[in-house]
Amino acid sequence: MNIRIQDLGKRYGAFPALDGVSLDIRSGELLALLGPSGSGKTTLLRAIAGLEQPEQGRILFDGEDATTLSVQARRAGFVFQHYALFRHLDVRGNIAFGLEVRRRAERWPKARIDARVQELLSLVQLDGLGGRYPAQLSGGQRQRVALARALAIEPRVLLLDEPFGALDAQVRRDLRRWLRELHDRTGLTTVFVTHDQEEALELADRVAILNRGRIEQVGSPGEVYDSPVSPFVYGFVGEANRVPAQLRDGRLLVGGDSLAVPPTGADEGAVELYVRPEDLAVGEGGWPATVTALQRSGGKVRLRARLEADASELELELPAAAPAYAPGSTVHLQVRRYGVFPVAGG
Repeated sequence: MNIRIQDLGKRYGAFPALDGVSLDIRSGELLALLGPSGSGKTTLLRAIAGLEQPEQGRILFDGEDATTLSVQARRAGFVFQHYALFRHLDVRGNIAFGLEVRRRAERWPKARIDARVQELLSLVQLDGLGGRYPAQLSGGQRQRVALARALAIEPRVLLLDEPFGALDAQVRRDLRRWLRELHDRTGLTTVFVTHDQEEALELADRVAILNRGRIEQVGSPGEVYDSPVSPFVYGFVGEANRVPAQLRDGRLLVGGDSLAVPPTGADEGAVELYVRPEDLAVGEGGWPATVTALQRSGGKVRLRARLEADASELELELPAAAPAYAPGSTVHLQVRRYGVFPVAGG
């Protein structure tokens, strides 16, 4: 199912949770809503589900206006961060709940409900655990039950609000892989909220990055990481060094060197260059800098250096086999890929 968000607005008092948000969610894709706390991502997800009513704009499901439809009429499966399972019901009862509370005319026969529950237990890899209660399950198993319950009603869209936020790191990694496989098997249009950029980049077909109630950028994981359109995206998706620079006579002057000018909306004068740690290297020529620290981090080395030209502190990510540059030694930094933006507030 295709979902089209048109100029959506929602305020809480003077705070604009959504400020004219427009977004097309493609049928069958896995889309991540990524942003910091207060960016509007959960409000947008709840508006799609019908749990929040926008004050302006429209939500279209396959071209039909769903803005005022009830939660039930939208047939959206919703998964919360903290599972929201019924403690007094076993796994089977939790999964079947949405089917059993339907109005009599819409309720399935018991045999069909039982078959659907068994199908979902197998789909979420919980065969044999239908008689257990939530307290007898691990966190990862509970979240699988919550997903099965959302899928039981045969939703048109699956919505997940930070579904792995309450789990430890290893379980989160395992469930991310499982959710991607589950999505590929079901083909459901799926939207999930996260503030974890690694999670979004690993799982999603596309990522919509929100900031202060607005969408900063929408694109594939590769696009938003490799070609950020704003300083916010550069800093929020991955890591970035920020270096003062000058645009002058068609040249980019930074660190005592001259670089090619990328496409930019900046006027001549003071600008800022953004460069990721992995896009810097030590070599012959480039920016003279003094090493201030060197630290091994897994299979990489983190090197910190201070530019001689303006004392900017930069961090580089180098292979573990890189030379052990001593603090105080002089190196030359070469930049491979970078972005240039106007100075904030300038």
